[in-house]
Amino acid sequence: MSGRALLMWDDAVTAYNFGKHHPMDPVRLELTMGLVRAYGLDGAVEVVAAPPAGDSTLQLVHREDYIAAVRAASKSPQDADPRYGLGTEDDPAFVGMHEAAALIAGLSVGAAEAVWRGDASHAVNFAGGMHHAMPGAAAGFCVYNDAALAIARLLEKGVERVAYVDVDVHHGDGVQTAFWDDPRVLTISLHEHPRMLFPGTGWPQETGGEGAGAGSAVNVALPAGTGDAGWLRAFHAVVPELLADFRPQVLVSQHGADTHFEDPLAHLTVSLDAQRAVQAACHELAHEYVEGARWVALGGGGYAVVDVVPRSWTHLVGIAAHRPVEPESVIPAGWKDQVYALTREWGPGRMTDGRTVAWRGWDEGYDPADRVDQAVVAARRAVFPLRGLWA
Repeated sequence: MSGRALLMWDDAVTAYNFGKHHPMDPVRLELTMGLVRAYGLDGAVEVVAAPPAGDSTLQLVHREDYIAAVRAASKSPQDADPRYGLGTEDDPAFVGMHEAAALIAGLSVGAAEAVWRGDASHAVNFAGGMHHAMPGAAAGFCVYNDAALAIARLLEKGVERVAYVDVDVHHGDGVQTAFWDDPRVLTISLHEHPRMLFPGTGWPQETGGEGAGAGSAVNVALPAGTGDAGWLRAFHAVVPELLADFRPQVLVSQHGADTHFEDPLAHLTVSLDAQRAVQAACHELAHEYVEGARWVALGGGGYAVVDVVPRSWTHLVGIAAHRPVEPESVIPAGWKDQVYALTREWGPGRMTDGRTVAWRGWDEGYDPADRVDQAVVAARRAVFPLRGLWA
């Protein structure tokens, strides 16, 4: 197994653009790649492209009629069919939509193939993580579900156990749906409680299909306002134990940056420093529990497009490259010039929010009156017994 890390990148991913006033501004991708370069991380990883996912690959997850509808909307956005979730407020159609979405999917599939072949141990596609797209519909800013497609490709290649860990503020519903009945895939999602936030799913009782699929889905639904200590406590109370038991051959993780306290679309209060800590934890867990330390790390949501997203995902690239960026480091002036040129905003000054990252381990006991602990207990009680674990 190679110790190399790959960064999947093609400038054309910035064509995934829902329009001027849409929250998912592609400038977040351009600024992230700019910050990666400013720190010299493009020399610590191999930056590679991959071809767009073709129809045969897209059909590993998506219905043929849906792909046809995306193609049609991509050519004629005004005729987009809302029955497929296209041309809606969340997912406006735009010229070239199919090509841009297929490229993002192709980058994630390429990342998965590379780590499985042994070309690299780790691969990052921060343009990916489109975890809401369903087999037959766009949803939540997501057209093709690159995370599910990457996993499906791994299964097609003969992988027997894939773990998917999703720490976006929104439930990873599309990936869960794609593998609901498949015991080869363990999906774990930590997200804001579905009572408070789109897509309204991700209850702890959602534990996978009947029979062999029982216990293949894990959902930790956190209360609004959860901050660093609670978020990290929940992650470490659930994820390591499940990965230790499942022993995946590949870990796929989704690192939406929208858990951050500055994010305008959600209600958790997590800092950049805690996001970095979870990225590092996923890296450590890959080395500890995953065969060959195979790790595919994806982006996801994140709508504080200047202050948060580029810093968070640059940390992710640095961690995957085994060259982590020091949180206290002063951000290069050249990148701040790029920020101002593209957005007319002033960029952040350092790679930290100045938070001290600490949490209380689950083995220290839990408080039945604490809402985060209640969420953890609900998730563990729902799924751990199904997997033969002590809740």
